This record gives sequence, structure tokens and C-alpha cells, in this order.
Amino acid sequence: MPSDDAFQIRPVLPAEHAALGELTVRSYHDGGFLIGGLDDPYTPHLRDVAGRAAAARVLAAVDAGGALLGGVTLAFPGSALAELGGPGEAEIRMLAVDPAAHGRGVGSALAAACVEQARADPGIKRVVLCSQQSMRAAHRIYARLGFERAPELDWRPLPDVLLWAFALDLQR
Repeated sequence: MPSDDAFQIRPVLPAEHAALGELTVRSYHDGGFLIGGLDDPYTPHLRDVAGRAAAARVLAAVDAGGALLGGVTLAFPGSALAELGGPGEAEIRMLAVDPAAHGRGVGSALAAACVEQARADPGIKRVVLCSQQSMRAAHRIYARLGFERAPELDWRPLPDVLLWAFALDLQR
């Protein structure tokens, strides 16, 4: 999995579930992505890393001392966490980086690790994800990895929230 001397990407450990949940909430909240603040109905989903790990693959970015820097969920076909993904598609969900670790390439490494794991599965032909329109830094990461906008998959979890979809066709 992608790593450098400053951090590595690996599966989240059960002992890290609560801390990664709080990091994910903090990342979304500090970035202004929780529309209802900490009372947003999405907050419990962000916090529930144990539930995500039971239904999908959760990766963590950790520094040399083992401190969490970020995390991401990768849902494969059949997972309850796959909102956009259909047959042959893996879906990236809930990518979050500790605000103190911004600018270190953590988000890029987490997203690249998801693509690498999806490529390793011969049944996966495409990786999809959705993102708030205001998540511009994330959009730049996705573009660097080769993702393209997939407006046909855009959707509204709430009447006033439009999530943009992105997709990456995997070349075999």
C-alpha cells in the first residue's frame, strides 16, 4: 500500500475505531462539510467506524509513532455502504484527514490505496465516489488519480444537497 517515511496506509485496527470516528467527524466539521454542525444526521455515520469495518474495508493513515492521520472506507459490490456503486464497482466513502495533517499527502495516499485495492480485485471494473461540491481539495486529488465527473450518478441525500459523483474506469 502507498506509504512514505512519514506515514503508512494500512487496515484500521479495532482499537482505533473510536479515534478514527472522532477524527472523521472533526475533519468534516472543521472543513464545513457537516451542514447541521455536530448535530448533522450524518455525524453518527461518520463516527461509526466499527459499523463501516463490518460492512466494508476501512483504511487508516498512521504516522511512524502510530498516530492516526486519516481514514477512508472502500465498499465493494454487495456492501450496505455502497450508495453509488453497482455490479463491478468499488466505492470510496468518508475520506477524512486530520486537519493538523493537511498538506502532507495523506488524502492522496488514502485515495490511491483505494484505487490500488480495487484494481487488485479482478471483478472490479470501476471505482466511484460522491463528494460535496465544496470539497475542492478532494476534487483535485480525484482528478490527479484519473477520476472524471459522472453527473449521471449525482444525487441528493437531502432536497437542498447535491452530491457530485466521480468515476474511474480501471484499465486491465
